[in-house]
Parts: sequence; structure tokens; C-alpha cells
Amino acid sequence: MTIPGYDSSNVVEFTLEQAGAHIAVVAGVVPDGFGLVKNGDEAPVDALGDPVEIQSVGGLKAVEAIEIRLVYDPSRLPPGASPTDVAVAIETDEGWEPLKSTVDLEETTVTAVLNDRPPGSTVVAGYDDTEEERAE
Repeated sequence: MTIPGYDSSNVVEFTLEQAGAHIAVVAGVVPDGFGLVKNGDEAPVDALGDPVEIQSVGGLKAVEAIEIRLVYDPSRLPPGASPTDVAVAIETDEGWEPLKSTVDLEETTVTAVLNDRPPGSTVVAGYDDTEEERAE
């Protein structure tokens, strides 16, 4: 997987297969400890997968793009929810914040692309019932 618009030779990628998580980053400095690990914390009630921790996110410098892709379980959506009401959510000091995300219904993945370091390090695929405009 490459981040659209970026030369693949400039992209650092890490996959955590057992959690269905993938991250790609283009940055001036990517620390050696950068990667993904399963997070043992309890998932939020609207989670559609297990939480994943982005390691050494604070060490990223001169970030141009970060792409986070997570597998989700559509059977965990609430009754009547649209299958596109899914977002990558990140845990911040204020709670879980849904990121602007794109859903791939065929692959059952959700992807968020950021142009800066994320505001937290724990991410999860979750049900997003906010009324904000969603990416198509």
C-alpha cells in the first residue's frame, strides 16, 4: 500500500496482521521504534475492532502524511446503521475522536489520511454516527 500522491520510496509502512491494522507515513524523521502493537485497553462501546497503539508517534518529525487503515467487523454495527458509518477513531485527552475516513465495503476496511502527527496514539475502527459530512 502506498499513500496516493507520494513516492513509495519515501513511505515507511508497518502492518500488524493479527489486528488487521496498517500504517504508512511520510515524514522527515521516523523513529526506530515506530510501528503498531495491540492495545490491551478496553475498546470504546462503539468499536468495530480491537484498539491498536501507534508506537513512537511522538518521535515523528516533519510529517507530510500518515495513512491508517484498519479492518472492521460490520456485524458489530448497531441495527439500522449504514455500512458506511465507520471511521478511524483516535483516543485524545477529550475522549475518542472520529477522523475523516473512507470505507472500503468490499475489503471491510476503514482508512484515514492525516497531514500531521495524530492527536493521540491509540486508534480503533468504530461506528461513527456524527452528522458531519463523510468522505465518499
